[in-house]
Amino acid sequence: MTAKNPKARGQCRCGKVQFEITVEPLITMACHCTGCQKMSSSAFSMSALYPSAAFHITAGEPVIGGMHGPTRHFFCPHCMTWMFTRPEGLDDFVNVRTTMLDDPPRDPPFLEANAEEKLPWAETSAIYSYDTVPAMDEFPELLSKFADWASRSDHQKQS
Repeated sequence: MTAKNPKARGQCRCGKVQFEITVEPLITMACHCTGCQKMSSSAFSMSALYPSAAFHITAGEPVIGGMHGPTRHFFCPHCMTWMFTRPEGLDDFVNVRTTMLDDPPRDPPFLEANAEEKLPWAETSAIYSYDTVPAMDEFPELLSKFADWASRSDHQKQS
């Protein structure tokens, strides 16, 4: 089913799995954990958090890959691209790898998580940095701050 008025479209590398998102991201993030390093073959993974109700698969059917635990990582079954994650205990949200978007956001990550595991030379311009992950009770304030930050013009975001 195609979403109404998509704000963003995306797909895996081969295009067999496609999706649409009908809202702007709730927050953008970089994760430095060793799991993300291994699954992305990079120094960190980049993602944006969206409400699950605003995220719709429009072609193909992703499969669970990576770690097969309570946090589910979804991949294209053909090209094996890591596309999105359904975080453990947060079924109302989906964490989409921003590089899967046809038009990735120009905004840098707003926060970085698991900085205690980051490679010594890996740097982001994230405004907030956490050694592990933010506490659940910090998220409402972080989401509010991200919304304010994202609504400003590019030159204001630099500060």
